[in-house]
Amino acid sequence: MPVDVGGVGGTKPPTPVPPAADESARVERVARGTSGGRRGLAGGGAARTLGLVIALAAICLVGYITAGSRFASIDNALVILGLASIIGVLSIGMTFVITAGGIDLSVGSVLGLASVWATTLATQTMADQYGWIVMVLCALAVGTAAGVVNGVLIAYGRVVAFIATLAMLVAARGLAELIAQRRTQLVNVASFEDTFRGDLLGVPKIVWIFAVVAVAGWFLLNRTTFGRRTVAVGGNPEAARLAGIAVKRHTMYLYALAGLAAGIAAVMMLGRTGAGSSTNGLYYELDAIAAVVVGGTLLSGGRGTIVGTVLGVLIFATLTNVFVQNNLDSSVQQIAKGAIIVVAVLLQQRFTSRPGRT
Repeated sequence: MPVDVGGVGGTKPPTPVPPAADESARVERVARGTSGGRRGLAGGGAARTLGLVIALAAICLVGYITAGSRFASIDNALVILGLASIIGVLSIGMTFVITAGGIDLSVGSVLGLASVWATTLATQTMADQYGWIVMVLCALAVGTAAGVVNGVLIAYGRVVAFIATLAMLVAARGLAELIAQRRTQLVNVASFEDTFRGDLLGVPKIVWIFAVVAVAGWFLLNRTTFGRRTVAVGGNPEAARLAGIAVKRHTMYLYALAGLAAGIAAVMMLGRTGAGSSTNGLYYELDAIAAVVVGGTLLSGGRGTIVGTVLGVLIFATLTNVFVQNNLDSSVQQIAKGAIIVVAVLLQQRFTSRPGRT
């Protein structure tokens, strides 16, 4: 006797609804929802950017009034951009980490370690044979490896980010001192110096590198799945995990990205100074964090802005230049920087305490 496998009246059963063609699209829709509480804050992004532009313009005005044509010259503008470039690249990587609710205190030391490792006798001998790319790949590999170690300790070892990166800060600086034996290692590869030193179209090459990294960072954060997941993880890690995002793996990627940025900054440092040293990048992590916070990225995570970070870097670089142009005490400069950071954090707290504000 035939078995009716159909529905009532012999009709076929309803066809099961197929899963979404792009599973990642579903994940991203839910992931965007995890940071929904921050969206009101994001609505003020244009106002924050305008405020940073006004602050930068005010500092420039003070510089012009106090130093005149010395400050307003094209050469001095290029000096400011050069001063901002290396810190700027570190800050781009730091923006991703802080947006995800983390912190990385080791980027300055990793920069120093990468610059030392890339200028060892063995590395430069290979670079003489195979080209300057050997030194670049060495610096990038060292930076990325240090970042991966940070990420593994934090994501899988469940070590607090502050402690893990503080340990890397100390260890990387110590390893750099051992490798260099506390000596400065000069760059002797002519092809490397020809590639990374000097100007391109009248602008220092390290400024061009900073511009490329900034544009790439903006695109990665604002126009890719990786960026949306970074914001989701910072906004609510548990909700992001439930949405299907591999939070631990993504966290590891973020710290690897910060390490890669430190490796790029090390290459820029070698191009600018022509020497690898264990003191390279000393305290740069503090300047990078300050620039990111002043730029508008939330320390608690869930919101990040590359444009704001770039403006924050330029604000501090211009402020430093104004103090130098007027022969002012560097201690006063540090006090001014501290005041700016405190004001930025207070403003963040004011806005984050009012979630309905747009």
